[in-house]
Amino acid sequence: MAIAVEIDHAKTRAKAAAAAGLPVVPQAVKGPIRRIKWGILLLTLSIYYVTPFIRWDRGPHAPDQAVLLDFANGRLYAFFVEIWPQDLYLVTGLLILASTVLILTNALAGRLWCGFACPQTVWTDLFLLVERLIEGDRRQRLKNIGEPLTIRRAAEIVAKHAAWLLIALATGGTLIFYVTDAPDLLRGFASGDVSANALTWIVVFTGTTYGLAGFAREQVCTFMCPWPRLQGAIWDPEAFTVNYRDYRGEQRTSAKKAAELRLQGQPAGDCVDCGQCVTVCPIGIDIREGPNFACINCGLCIDACDSVMSKLGRPRGLIDYESWQNIERGRRNQAPVNRLLRPKTIGLTVACVALAGTIMVAFATKTTATLSVQHDRDPVAVRLSDGSTRNAYTVKLLNKSSTPHSYTLSVSGLDAKMAVVGNDGMTLIEVAPDASETLRVTLTAADPGQGDVVFTARDETGTTVLSARDKFVGR
Repeated sequence: MAIAVEIDHAKTRAKAAAAAGLPVVPQAVKGPIRRIKWGILLLTLSIYYVTPFIRWDRGPHAPDQAVLLDFANGRLYAFFVEIWPQDLYLVTGLLILASTVLILTNALAGRLWCGFACPQTVWTDLFLLVERLIEGDRRQRLKNIGEPLTIRRAAEIVAKHAAWLLIALATGGTLIFYVTDAPDLLRGFASGDVSANALTWIVVFTGTTYGLAGFAREQVCTFMCPWPRLQGAIWDPEAFTVNYRDYRGEQRTSAKKAAELRLQGQPAGDCVDCGQCVTVCPIGIDIREGPNFACINCGLCIDACDSVMSKLGRPRGLIDYESWQNIERGRRNQAPVNRLLRPKTIGLTVACVALAGTIMVAFATKTTATLSVQHDRDPVAVRLSDGSTRNAYTVKLLNKSSTPHSYTLSVSGLDAKMAVVGNDGMTLIEVAPDASETLRVTLTAADPGQGDVVFTARDETGTTVLSARDKFVGR
């Protein structure tokens, strides 16, 4: 079965706007999907703006910000999770899990993330809300284009861009709160004591938010984001995406003429070609032309069409979340078949569960200390005057906890005398919190053979036992 996915975005924009070279100016719409989108917008923005100010007690020597990207010290904190550079594999696992969940979501309902929770969508909705409150809805904003500049119009433009800049500044400033202590930086803003580096990044993120949400908008979703480009490879005809039931809507005709045809017992399509599905679309496409890679699956056209159908006394759902397979079944007068559970979605779900389980086990078994050993390269071994052989090693103890620890160092696997250079023969090593100790260790054996040696470090409580394996080289 061959499916043609429309990729000519300009062709599918509102005809009048495209002909005049106007930007996409979506109209406000009311309905259940729009309410869900408002709820998600409020939730996601609340999480974004509030999270840096949540406190989390990690002890006296650790930051108390719940979520913090501490680049200066190479740490990533997220509530009870603490990730060091050595734990980067966990971040990689989380990114792989997120990608797999995104692919699973696509197999179930297409670009649902794009339409509801993507930051570009959330902030664009927020900017559009401000624009409508100041300049009016779509009809008024289109009327303003090309009109002479009046004092009132100038005041509206200044007010709109001032509000956008304030939102962008709050967004950029909050993003910086994630990489430094939020209350301290906020107090620094109040007193004017902010570093040039922080100000530079705030300006960069403010400008990015202002440009992408205020001006680029649909261009980001259509041309800049890589996700639409992947749709051709992972598009699934069984996924519940926004589709037009053309078998029910065609042939299009006016509401009056459709009513007359039905009175005469003749067929008439439910679509009255009102264009509401196009005018409310934030991307500016016409979903009635078929699957389009630019569609972000936000469902606002569903609310618009359902509203028109209700007013005309026709069944809702002319545009709906429906699989393309069911659209084709409808054309053949066959009953719809919903196949959310199929080999692809089951396999992806199993993969997500397996990845999540693996990451959880890795987090649970992650230690707060590490021991590493590196054998000297030159010379590998030294023959002493008494005939014994000495090997030297660099031993590194890393304490990733917020409290100091003492470790007793020992060696096994070879009858050899161990000495810690510069430690006066003591094998008890003190390691400060969130720090490391590098030691020079020698092993001297009277009658050595080449083989493995195991270095062991045991903390003062005896609960943490670290080990590292290396070679002893005889001559």
